[in-house]
Amino acid sequence: MGTTTQDIVVDQRLRDIQREYLEFLEDDEDTGVYTQLVRDMVTNEECRLTVNINDLRKKNPHRAAGLLKSGFEELPAFHQALKEYVAAVDTSYAKKQEELFVGFEGSFGSKHVSPRTLNARHLGNLVCVEGIVTKCSLVRPKVVRSVHYCPATKKTLERRYKDMTSYDPFPSTSVYPTTDDDGNLLETEYGLCVYKDHQTITIQEMPEKSPAGQLPRSVDVILDNDLVDKCKPGDRVQIVGIYRCLPNKQGSFTSGTFRTILLANNVILMSKEVTPDISSDDVRKCKVFSKQKGVDIFELLAKSLAPSIHGHDYIKKALLCMLLGGVEKVLPNGTRLRGDINILLIGDPSVAKSQLLRYVLNTAPRAVTTTGRGSSGVGLTAAVTTDMETGERRLEAGAMVLADRGIVCIDEFDKMSDMDRTAIHEVMEQGRVTISKAGIHARLNARCSVLAAANPVYGRYDQYKTPMENIGLQDSLLSRFDCLFIMLDIADPESDRMISDHVVRMHRYRAPHEQDGEALPMGLGVDILSTQNPDQDEGNTETQTYEKYDALLHGSLRSKKDKIVSIQFMKKYIHIAKCIKPTLTKEACEAIAEEYSRLRSHDSEHTDVARTQPVTARALETLIRLSTAHAKARLSGVVTVNDAEAAIEMVSYAYFKKVMEKKKKPRDEDSATETEGEDESHTEGTKKRKRKEHDETTKSKRPKKKPGDEGYDPYDIESADDDDIPSLDETASGTQKEIADDRLVLFRTTLSKLFKTDMTQSLAMSRIREFMKSEHKESAFTEDEIEAAINKMSEANQVMYTGGMLFLV
Repeated sequence: MGTTTQDIVVDQRLRDIQREYLEFLEDDEDTGVYTQLVRDMVTNEECRLTVNINDLRKKNPHRAAGLLKSGFEELPAFHQALKEYVAAVDTSYAKKQEELFVGFEGSFGSKHVSPRTLNARHLGNLVCVEGIVTKCSLVRPKVVRSVHYCPATKKTLERRYKDMTSYDPFPSTSVYPTTDDDGNLLETEYGLCVYKDHQTITIQEMPEKSPAGQLPRSVDVILDNDLVDKCKPGDRVQIVGIYRCLPNKQGSFTSGTFRTILLANNVILMSKEVTPDISSDDVRKCKVFSKQKGVDIFELLAKSLAPSIHGHDYIKKALLCMLLGGVEKVLPNGTRLRGDINILLIGDPSVAKSQLLRYVLNTAPRAVTTTGRGSSGVGLTAAVTTDMETGERRLEAGAMVLADRGIVCIDEFDKMSDMDRTAIHEVMEQGRVTISKAGIHARLNARCSVLAAANPVYGRYDQYKTPMENIGLQDSLLSRFDCLFIMLDIADPESDRMISDHVVRMHRYRAPHEQDGEALPMGLGVDILSTQNPDQDEGNTETQTYEKYDALLHGSLRSKKDKIVSIQFMKKYIHIAKCIKPTLTKEACEAIAEEYSRLRSHDSEHTDVARTQPVTARALETLIRLSTAHAKARLSGVVTVNDAEAAIEMVSYAYFKKVMEKKKKPRDEDSATETEGEDESHTEGTKKRKRKEHDETTKSKRPKKKPGDEGYDPYDIESADDDDIPSLDETASGTQKEIADDRLVLFRTTLSKLFKTDMTQSLAMSRIREFMKSEHKESAFTEDEIEAAINKMSEANQVMYTGGMLFLV
């Protein structure tokens, strides 16, 4: 009897809750918002009404608190209230719809969490979880009500199914009936059965929010009815739902741990473009900043990028262009012209490659980082995985899909295997990932810029090999990078002193109000505790345009007049500049076309000039993208000749680094050229050493190579110019042995053949004499001729003789 009384009390309480929700929906005499929303829902034949929990909190705070705390008890009452109200508005529509649902939005306060901060105290609560969709299962039908007919008794049997993913407190049995109570066979009437769409997705915490060194957390979400296919892998979403646990039965016993899921009632897609809070005052500041007279805005912004890193001016300019981006175009025939700029940094260790990647990672509104050895081809693009529960195939987004409309930073790019690098070819040019495997054919958007850092093939850059040999990547991949920069660790006392001063001051700097032993925040939570991003009051936060001068942070070598743009202003300025779509002027088009033809002819005619990457038709689009980004930096809607010239300067630096025509000869010298800088003193110092090396024997055992000489043979001595060898009249008299010119040519030819045969760069004199006798039995070389020939070749810096060994120079 007590149980019956308790049931009556519970039912009465549910009816009271339902009446309160009904009063909330009937707001004709108040604002009339939800009355209109219900009518719109009926008109559009929808089955879900979205309620702002802030409105419920204002009108009935008790019900709002109960909804957040015990959603399983409150939601069925709210659904029944909605059904009752819709029946009063449109009876026929209420009968046609099997069920009506309520979704929520608004401010959830402490219940607005990420997958990492979702824990046991949230079980049974209505929460809002934001993250990024990584997996999506296929949409499957799930039976809600089955109808069975018994031919023997001519009766119809109906059964409803409720499981742990429904809001019913007492789930029904999942056994499908085949016989009635008397044992008569039943036939299923499939036409009268009711099904609902069912889908499972997995959301993972934002890549920029996950702490370093820890695996990102994720949570499974159940989507039913109209919520299925609301999102796809790579989408950033806020999901409102009830957090609950499922039983974990193993045989006849239950373990103490449970699987948890989120039963969604609303899916809110977050914007692909991460928009900072920009006020009208910020827009005004950006316009004033861009129109400063006597100031090169592009130079100032580039100098403000990564101010903690000394030098690398051209690389910072290219990174600024990458953050700004070009203009993406989609032609009427469906062809997409990408506006994303891809950059590859290759160089010696300890030249701040990874630090530049980290700065871009913190500056860009959306960026995903990964490493070469820690990434596979499918991990970067997309993978087809098998669901452990259902066994069905599902699509899992990779890093580049997650970074759609953002930047992917790939460190240690050279450590990736060739097969994995090939997987990103389509993404870098087409901006999408095409999957056709395991019965799944899908195309995912991956419109992202790629910033990669790598070391040369030999660990350090070898000055005696061409850039292409040092890089060691395929031309098909290199051509997809707009800019490729070679960063060298050059030993220069003045430069080293400036760098050391800069680094030491960085380590002495402490942020204002930083306490001893204070734990720095890692950014694990969410930024805004609401599904709606309210505009902040303009007077609350004022963005400083420039950083305040700090002797430790900015160093004594920089004048106080040299201003550095603050990172907060930089983010807002870049966001505003990206919204501009500049158009090319006729003069800029002519300048870009002329430079492209010059690059192509320079590449084909000057085969002795080493290049960092192939000059293809993509180089023309590179010039256009960089010119457009330079115009965006000025907040200009027109690309002028000055913008084109700035792009040409960057491309020339990137394509022909260390290989300008006036720097061609220094690359023929020994390894001492590595100590020279990248300025004009490089050429002068090399000329002095070259004059000096004619007077003393060089000790380098490296072969002389001309950069860019394809097919160059290091053992080919006979192809040397005869002008390099002194004639008999120019040699000193006295003890100097002599050899005829024709015999000298014959000796050089035979010696070159010996070097090629033995595939070595050093030979013993005994081996040389033996080979000469075997090759020229009738006209054998005398000892004096051999000695004279070696002396002449040594004077021409072709060979070096020491300790009974002859070395090829």
